[in-house]
Amino acid sequence: MVIQTKALRKPAIPLTAPGVCDGILSAIGDTPLVRLRKVLPRARFQLLAKVESLNPGGSIKDRPALAILDDALRSGAVGRGTVVIESSSGNMGIGLAQACRYHGLRFLCVVDPKTAEANLKVLRAYGAEIDLVAEPDPASGEFLPARLHRVRELLAQIEGSFWPNQYANEQNPGSHYSTTMHEVASALGGRVDYLFVATSTCGTVRGCGEYVRDHGMNTRVIAVDAVGSMIFSDVKAKRMIPGLGAGLRPPLCDLSLVDECVHVDDLDCIAGCRRLVAREAILAGGSSGGVLAAVEKLQDRIPDGAVCVAILPDRGERYLDTLFCDEWVHEHFGAVEHLWRADPVELP
Repeated sequence: MVIQTKALRKPAIPLTAPGVCDGILSAIGDTPLVRLRKVLPRARFQLLAKVESLNPGGSIKDRPALAILDDALRSGAVGRGTVVIESSSGNMGIGLAQACRYHGLRFLCVVDPKTAEANLKVLRAYGAEIDLVAEPDPASGEFLPARLHRVRELLAQIEGSFWPNQYANEQNPGSHYSTTMHEVASALGGRVDYLFVATSTCGTVRGCGEYVRDHGMNTRVIAVDAVGSMIFSDVKAKRMIPGLGAGLRPPLCDLSLVDECVHVDDLDCIAGCRRLVAREAILAGGSSGGVLAAVEKLQDRIPDGAVCVAILPDRGERYLDTLFCDEWVHEHFGAVEHLWRADPVELP
């Protein structure tokens, strides 16, 4: 029997139709701003979260990964047969793995033992190859310099390879200038009094800071860094939360664009992301918890009625074995549940 299908055909859907994405990479960006009404009940200011976990790869790093790879494809630096090699603790690697899989490119991600097992599983699911640096840099005791050294070794060994170099590539802050901060400013009519941004490569804080400067916005840019990070301090300490802070000051860091830096420790990050999910039902990662902790540290200094935006970089599912695991938290920090367990906050 022959099934007649001609009558069932419909006109093609225009690629410009609202809500239609031409491939998964075109779904990156335009994440929502969500008003947080319960997590800081004493706050007399408006707090809105830019929820970057809703990017298809699960984090804000989808944006620079797309921008860097698109630029490399346009310029010819990347083509058929190119091997993309990058150092990442997780999210940038996943963003690149997603983009490379879409374009049919081989991707090799250099990681270290602090990379969450969940992130490694996601990377492998996208087809990325994993290169593990097991020992830190002997001079600094940090893994980042060791990872970067390994990237350079691989570039020398693999013909036709390409290094996105998220730590120095101008497309990193450029992506946040043209998308992240543009989206925030457009949604709020240019009224942003405080902007809280987690720092690692410093791409987000630089791109957003340059947008604020170039558009004459009256916005205080607050960088959120980890205690023990070498970005805004020279006091090194052990850090357990991936994706926040760095073992060196990245070339993209521009201190003139930052009005203030707030340092948060590992426990601040854990308590912050636990409170986010307990009170706002937002399951976000450790750096998001750190951003919320920074807002809380400054809340008594923020004027009544101010508009504050907190950029929440990634999702929490990748931290279920660590930050959201009671046994893991008890092992490393003891009984600290009182930091996030409180009476429910009712909406007015």
